[in-house]
Amino acid sequence: MTEPDGTLLMAQFLRWVAERPRTYTDVMDAWRTSCPRQSVWEDAQLGGLVEFDGEVVTLTAHGAAMLVRVGRTPPIAPDV
Repeated sequence: MTEPDGTLLMAQFLRWVAERPRTYTDVMDAWRTSCPRQSVWEDAQLGGLVEFDGEVVTLTAHGAAMLVRVGRTPPIAPDV
């Protein structure tokens, strides 16, 4: 079974979120679109792939699992 057309775009978005903490402004500046066929931000929220705590957008466990499933493993967070 092939992945839906939006899977690669979603994987790109999720990988971008996983790279480092992103603010809502970062997300809107980089991923805002007026095209209803490319609603990656909204789709990621509705699918439980990302969460927004009022300040920072982060990848959920479900989002990380999707990246693994499509072969785009999220980066390992550096030790702080």
